[in-house]
Amino acid sequence: MRLLLQKLGHVLYRIWFYILVSLPIFIFFPILLITTLSERTYSQFFWLARNIWANTVIYGMFCFPRITYEQELEKGQSYMLVANHTSMLDIMMMLKTSKNPFVFVGKKELVNIPVFGFFYKRVCILVNREDSRSRSAVYRRAQKRLNEGLSICIFPEGGVPEEDIVLDEFKDGAFKMAIAHDIPVVPITFYDNKKRFPFTFFSGGPGIVRVKVHSFHQTKGLKESQKSELREQVRTVILKELQ
Repeated sequence: MRLLLQKLGHVLYRIWFYILVSLPIFIFFPILLITTLSERTYSQFFWLARNIWANTVIYGMFCFPRITYEQELEKGQSYMLVANHTSMLDIMMMLKTSKNPFVFVGKKELVNIPVFGFFYKRVCILVNREDSRSRSAVYRRAQKRLNEGLSICIFPEGGVPEEDIVLDEFKDGAFKMAIAHDIPVVPITFYDNKKRFPFTFFSGGPGIVRVKVHSFHQTKGLKESQKSELREQVRTVILKELQ
């Protein structure tokens, strides 16, 4: 009986999550739509996504952020934000962590998620990792957004690894891009998102969600050939925290 009640609780927790994700989008749909009609209004869209949507989901799930900064993000500065990827909460917690407007680079497949996918494809840089032309187009679109003063966010594992993997190998893309555009790389560790809302269905629950923004890795003067070294330096910082 106790196991049955636990499973029922997990099911209700999952359903509640998707309600919280969808409800603000429906309520603010006209405003969200207007702010995605032009790239010039992206900062307004970001404000809504960060302060209303992300907060609704995080606190509505009874998750309580504890964010520490080894180095503060400077207003008006562009960055390459990279973090471990463990949960759908990562998206909301990344928005909560950075006051600087940024654009996600993410998988094209996520546009198929009802409601969420409609805005995802309008405001994110989509990549089909199986298509070399799609990967090349990412760099051009990222350059355009960086020129507008925005930052870029990539989960460099390239997806969510199996839950027994602490931290998967990183792909080169984020680091190659950071070097090409001469922007600092900001390593970010999500400690508890996997515990709070993992992809394993009958698991998860409320509690503290800790985040740490580590000291930045500068790319000024680096060559593209050094991207692997930069990649491993950043991965080591996050891996040590998780271990």
